[in-house]
Amino acid sequence: MAHLPLFLKGRVVKGFGRGSKDLGCPTANYPREVAQSLPKDFKAGVYYGWAQVDDDEVRKMVVNIGWCPFYQNKEMSVETHVIHKFDDDFYDSMLKICIVGYLRPEKNFSSLDELIEAIKQDIENASNNLEGESTKLREHSFFTE
Repeated sequence: MAHLPLFLKGRVVKGFGRGSKDLGCPTANYPREVAQSLPKDFKAGVYYGWAQVDDDEVRKMVVNIGWCPFYQNKEMSVETHVIHKFDDDFYDSMLKICIVGYLRPEKNFSSLDELIEAIKQDIENASNNLEGESTKLREHSFFTE
């Protein structure tokens, strides 16, 4: 993972509306330009790290970067799940993320239930991995600039 840690930021835009509705896992979506700005050899998959919405505290996150094969997306997307219960949507907020680790490649699933179980496992794995991570990146100046 030559490109890690990787820092991304951008305004949260409306996605496909399936994170909360279909999957029970709300995601914050970046504009298409953020995905297009990734290094050309960046590997699609599920990653974990730190996220900050506007000037709120820095929290754990898991992010899918790729085409979401189950939904057959036509364009690469960056969909972040901040591991925190927010009271409201935060469309148009500034989202900063620091990707620190890789969980797994993207894959297709035979059912929505199988996808939901994988997402739950990804969230648990991300949270556990971040427990052991140095807080150095969580406290990086990127989040205070």
